[in-house]
Amino acid sequence: MRRRHSTGYVRKQRGKWIGAWYVDGERTSKSLGLVKDLTKSDAKEKLAELIKQSHHAGEITLFGPFVEGPYFAFYCRKWKASTAENNKQRIRTHLVAEYRDRALSGFKRDELQDFLDGKAGMSFSVVDHLRWDLKQIFDMAIAEGFLRLNPALLLFTPKSAARPVRRTMTLEDIAALFRALELRERLIAKFAIVIGMRPGEIFALTWGRIAETYAKVEQRIYRGLLDTPKTHQSVRDAALAQGAFPDLQNWRSMAVDARASAYVFPSERGTALSKDNVWRRNMLPKLAGAGLGWCNFQVMRRTHATLMRQLKADPKLVADQLGHSVDVSLNIYAQSPVEGRLALVNELENLLVQ
Repeated sequence: MRRRHSTGYVRKQRGKWIGAWYVDGERTSKSLGLVKDLTKSDAKEKLAELIKQSHHAGEITLFGPFVEGPYFAFYCRKWKASTAENNKQRIRTHLVAEYRDRALSGFKRDELQDFLDGKAGMSFSVVDHLRWDLKQIFDMAIAEGFLRLNPALLLFTPKSAARPVRRTMTLEDIAALFRALELRERLIAKFAIVIGMRPGEIFALTWGRIAETYAKVEQRIYRGLLDTPKTHQSVRDAALAQGAFPDLQNWRSMAVDARASAYVFPSERGTALSKDNVWRRNMLPKLAGAGLGWCNFQVMRRTHATLMRQLKADPKLVADQLGHSVDVSLNIYAQSPVEGRLALVNELENLLVQ
């Protein structure tokens, strides 16, 4: 039901203009400014604006139209195309489908926590994203004047949500992978494992962006669309291993189009090779045959970070090579194998028993 507002009135009180108006029979008042600074007409204009804002805040707005309207319209200006596609699909599937016709003002914290608890059978990442989505949606509702408090502010991700197993490859796994793949796919895997590049960055490489010691990462491919790299930190010169440039020169000598603008890994039509197609048709079957069917591009990049850590590389250098922050490099990508920790605890034990 829409709230009823009066047109209000202004009066003087102790040298100030006081504006007063009624909402559903309840009187509301607010100081508008000093009498010496405002004329009565100015005070009335300020009061009219306050009543308008109050009316706007009192409107009943539904969750679905708010998300599909101002929320997506604003944040899609910030999100990259890939991020927008994933976020919109997740929010529509789990949140809009559940709460489309609910008033924004009708949510309670415990209800929203019950909702997240009910999603605990899904991956931790999805549930955690939904928690953040709810907070951001209601933050915007407050900024737009529809709410006063955020019911999602204190939500937490259920402990029972399934956390991912972040696998990495051993040196033996990597050797088996290289043996299993043909030249083109082996080069692609080397870019992921040895150089640490994302698949979208690999398939967007052109010959003009390859130097003897580095690959210039300035663009990426996402579902056939050419785009800028994922983040500002992703724009970088990724160092090439010593053996990579000769391999690339050999590959270039076989290329149909070796011009600077041509893709390093082109399709038959000369466009950027599809990551999903080459993975499904050429890489996964070979890796599955070698007992590495669990491996993917994320595992390869994570392996790069983990091996770099075992080499005791400077975390900042590793992060710059991967194209993200030191925190992400250490806490998400790099894993610490138990063998490495075993050596540390043995070293500590030896120190204590001396």
